[in-house]
Amino acid sequence: MPSHTLSVLGAGGMGSKIALRLFQRGGGNILTNLDGRSEATLKRAQESGMKHASYSEIISQATCIYSIVPPKDAFSVAEQIAAAAQATPSSREVIFVDCNAISPESVKKMSQLFTGTPIKFIDGAIIGGPPSDTYNPGIYVSANPEDESALNEFVALSNNFGLNVIPLGGQGAALGDASALKMAHAGIVKGTIGLFVAMILSSYKSSPSTAKGLLHSLSISQPAFIDQIIRLVPQMIPKAYRFVKEMEEISDFVGGEERRTYEGIEKVFERVAAAHDASPNHDSGDTQLLLKFVEDAKEVWEQSKVGSNPDAIYEYEAS
Repeated sequence: MPSHTLSVLGAGGMGSKIALRLFQRGGGNILTNLDGRSEATLKRAQESGMKHASYSEIISQATCIYSIVPPKDAFSVAEQIAAAAQATPSSREVIFVDCNAISPESVKKMSQLFTGTPIKFIDGAIIGGPPSDTYNPGIYVSANPEDESALNEFVALSNNFGLNVIPLGGQGAALGDASALKMAHAGIVKGTIGLFVAMILSSYKSSPSTAKGLLHSLSISQPAFIDQIIRLVPQMIPKAYRFVKEMEEISDFVGGEERRTYEGIEKVFERVAAAHDASPNHDSGDTQLLLKFVEDAKEVWEQSKVGSNPDAIYEYEAS
């Protein structure tokens, strides 16, 4: 029997897989809150070793709470945990780890919710996709110096149950560092996806011939971009609504005039999210164009044989 009770708040694609890994590595039933969730989410949670509990029950039973929810829900989840802690007086220490894509300023504001409670607040950032039998994302964590013991306990506990948690320490390490890392990483990776999308749609706006020419030019100058478009754009489409809030948080993180870059990319993801909602089967609108570009890119990737022959060039046909 595990000596700790674990809770993962959020039974989405990432949260459920994190819970499943903890469960499979001996973490016991993973507490979560499923109020108002869909049948699909309830099924996913059950298959991941997750057990429904109220927030009060989670506060009274859990040793460690991982919050893994869409960025727009991160603060409200923390508020509900803080309210449950205040309504359930106890001196028992609980570690709460916010693993969501929010800015350092947001996470510092969130930490203030737990003032006067026995909850130790840790800043976390998941880098990579959901864990599987062959893959384990990195979970970077940071805390204020006075919470170093809780940070070390969380790292040891999580890694013991199969996660890959990396503490950010050294000179100047403090709460907010993990979120800053997440913002910088997402600003590069998801920001690049946003630029891909903006230029793909703009090329189609000019003409289908322009879009085809764009693929040809990339096969000559930046073939690695074709591989990234093939892999990343289809994955992004159903998640675009999540990226909207994330770009807002990155804008706050970047600040200054540079924030406008990410405000623009936020609008790109809003556009894709709206197109996905309007055409879930992607048989019309912007998402249809994006997926057509991806299919054409696959053909280019195969024809160019970039992986084995860097000098091969896709034969452009203007038909």
